[in-house]
Amino acid sequence: MTALLSGPPGAVSTLAAWERLAIRYRVPVEDALLIAINLHGIDAQPPRHRARVQVRLSSAPTVPWQLIVPLNATGSPFRLDEGSLTLGGMPIATVERVDADDAVGGYFRNGGAAATLNPNARSRCVGCAFCPNTLEAAADPRLSEERDLRELFSALREQHPRRDLTELREVTVSTGCFEREAAAIDHIRALRKVLGDYDIAARVSFLTSVLQSQEAFYSLAEEAVPFVLRLTAECFTRRDLLLKASKARLAAQEMPEVLQRALSTGHGTSFTYIVGLDDLDALRSGVGALAPFVTEFPNFQVYQAHNSVMTGLRTAGAGDLEYYLRAREVIEEITGPSGLRPAAWECYRPLWYFTFADEALVDP
Repeated sequence: MTALLSGPPGAVSTLAAWERLAIRYRVPVEDALLIAINLHGIDAQPPRHRARVQVRLSSAPTVPWQLIVPLNATGSPFRLDEGSLTLGGMPIATVERVDADDAVGGYFRNGGAAATLNPNARSRCVGCAFCPNTLEAAADPRLSEERDLRELFSALREQHPRRDLTELREVTVSTGCFEREAAAIDHIRALRKVLGDYDIAARVSFLTSVLQSQEAFYSLAEEAVPFVLRLTAECFTRRDLLLKASKARLAAQEMPEVLQRALSTGHGTSFTYIVGLDDLDALRSGVGALAPFVTEFPNFQVYQAHNSVMTGLRTAGAGDLEYYLRAREVIEEITGPSGLRPAAWECYRPLWYFTFADEALVDP
């Protein structure tokens, strides 16, 4: 990795402060920079609420990173101009691609080995207070019938890098917005049937908080394996304020029991969590309670504030990079002994890029 500390005085002082934080918390400055981009967003023209951006840092240009960030962050120290990402006028990265983060029915990850589906129209979801989906004019169809799933997979086959859906190892159902357990189970059954018809043996990974009962997990064990429950925990405090009703109904103290039920039935388990909504004590307590019951590294996302209301939802200190470096340290202490580690393709707003604690995650 090459040095970055050369440029306008303001940029150098900002970067120097972040580099000091990176040293204090034993993370690469590149990780600190990428977390900061997620935190602050990008000031770009033309502005847009959110976009998928492929970035290569100047200090580690061999590794591209896919980020999803707001591109209308006028107060951000990062600016995008003709493919160059600058910090206070100092070039720090190149941006190779910018795609609108509109809600398509499905897309591929991990080089075509994984697919993510959006079966329910996310633009129709009332959403949680911290979610940017309701800000977007997304044209995303609701996929509630088996026929719709077949049509989606037919289209995905044409988009696959090798036109071979049998290569899929994981199919993740995101933005499910299922309000009832029975509706979620019905959708998983329909999905598993369509996967079988396409000779896809991939495990189904389902993001939800409505799957909770032992009966539900027994039913899925009979009809939908391999299956991974990715519990949408999101936060441990202020849940009535921050979450829509179907998520808020699940109390934080009940989450370990739900994961344990899924585990006892032979399913994989994990959870999603938005870093920046809880104070660090609540984060430590909540993650510590869930960690013994997961088989996959949880999805920890940097909280992004897309407007002043969302900014006000942050916990104290979460507008600063140091909060996220401290959170990263806390999470590493809790999850490190499990041997589970984050995978770059699974999260576009993570706390980890080149390293996890002292372990290298990629070869720069």
